[in-house]
Amino acid sequence: MTEKEYKKMAEKASPPTAKIKNAACAYIFGGGICSIGEGFRLLYERLGLSEDAVRLLVPVSLIIIAAVLTAMGLFDRIARIAGAGTIVPITGFANAIVSPAMEFQSEGKILGTGAQMFRIAGPVLVYGTAAAFIYGVIYFIVTK
Repeated sequence: MTEKEYKKMAEKASPPTAKIKNAACAYIFGGGICSIGEGFRLLYERLGLSEDAVRLLVPVSLIIIAAVLTAMGLFDRIARIAGAGTIVPITGFANAIVSPAMEFQSEGKILGTGAQMFRIAGPVLVYGTAAAFIYGVIYFIVTK
């Protein structure tokens, strides 16, 4: 069987994707997550918190909610419907850290939960930190 024949056979066997539906769900759920974040911002401002406190508490609130939903097994159910809408960076990152931690908790607190929780998110942290350092050095040189 040639590569073209295999590709044709695989396309026939694969169900078609509902691109419009998937895009709409991603848009609605992603926008919903952002709206929830905006709701937290308004709530914290009404409580009289400082601007710095609000900037800190909004992402922390979204991270905690995503982590709790992941731990309860609900985040994956939502993600099946929402698709890419759950990849809003803050909630997707929280899910990426908590999921492996939950999966490997039977291996113990240190080698299971502690070590495995950075399995997916570790490279993001490493390269993000390295990029921030390089950006900082370039910024220092340019502005000096």
